[in-house]
Amino acid sequence: MEQRRPNQPDLRRTGLHPDFWQPVALSKAVKKGKTLGVTFAGDPIVLARTESGTVFALEDRCAHRQVPLRLGTVCGERLQCGYHGWTFDQSGRCVSVPSLGKDRGAPKGVRAYPCREAYGLVFVFPGDPARAAQAAFPSVPAQADPAYKTRTLSRRIRCHYSFMHENLMDMNHQFLHRTLMGGIRPVLLGRERGPDWVQAVYTFSRTSGRQSLGELFMVGETLTKAAGGGDDVMVIRTQYPYQTLTFKNAGSDKPALDLWLAYVPVDAEQRVNHSYGLMMIRKPPVPGLIHLFWPFICWFTDGIFAQDQAIVEEEQKAHDAQGGDWNQEVFPVINDLREVLAKNGVPIAAPPP
Repeated sequence: MEQRRPNQPDLRRTGLHPDFWQPVALSKAVKKGKTLGVTFAGDPIVLARTESGTVFALEDRCAHRQVPLRLGTVCGERLQCGYHGWTFDQSGRCVSVPSLGKDRGAPKGVRAYPCREAYGLVFVFPGDPARAAQAAFPSVPAQADPAYKTRTLSRRIRCHYSFMHENLMDMNHQFLHRTLMGGIRPVLLGRERGPDWVQAVYTFSRTSGRQSLGELFMVGETLTKAAGGGDDVMVIRTQYPYQTLTFKNAGSDKPALDLWLAYVPVDAEQRVNHSYGLMMIRKPPVPGLIHLFWPFICWFTDGIFAQDQAIVEEEQKAHDAQGGDWNQEVFPVINDLREVLAKNGVPIAAPPP
């Protein structure tokens, strides 16, 4: 029996709203003069970087025989299908058909997606293109702040994007990470919500074990902790459809850890997401020391991410095996989050028979 509240849609069958800028690739993965095929919620998209270095995005199906345009060739500032040589410009307009006489009008083109590069990522706007100019583009100021070193995250995870939001928002799951972080007791200091956002504020205390060097450095306590009393504070916020986490040491005016995340559905049923993230860690006062510790930081965070990935994929398997959401959620923050995600999403279309 499903445990949803009355009149609440099944969150795991709620799609991510397309009217937002979504990262779909690392910038470095789209080489000059080359193409890259990606998807958003089952819709195929081809990214192409022109000879001038511009990236544009089109529907990854030629208007002629529907073969993938990613198999084609970048010709200057345009993309040519590899089958019959039909050529499309960055607006998706068909500008050349080798076998078509000059007295014949050009065939119908393909859909173009608004496309932008920022923070080392390629973003597309998969929704109504008329809304792209007014849609807020993600703001990640710490990524350009020289006081921070940034790690770009990219991981394919076999679960609905909502499991990712829940996993990060619920710090009670630190028990999962006890082999890497020891015993930590999270304390919820407060929670807030609005029509399209939820925020939780935590502090932490140690219950067993010693803090590892990785944990200490990741939150900045070893080398960047400022003098002063009070608690270290973590703020986790889902501002639909993105999620952020900041960790400030007691007495510090800048976060030691600043994390921005987007969970982009890959398949039409949205049972797989590609998680992109920007993890900014504040540099210690000693010049160059961040580079010495960086390999260990990567090892430590990879371990945390791997444990999270394994557990959310098990949640997805349980949902699919049971045919619905049997969760008995008792944490008010997560119930708030689930309502925000459900109300701001869109129904997932039923697969064709």
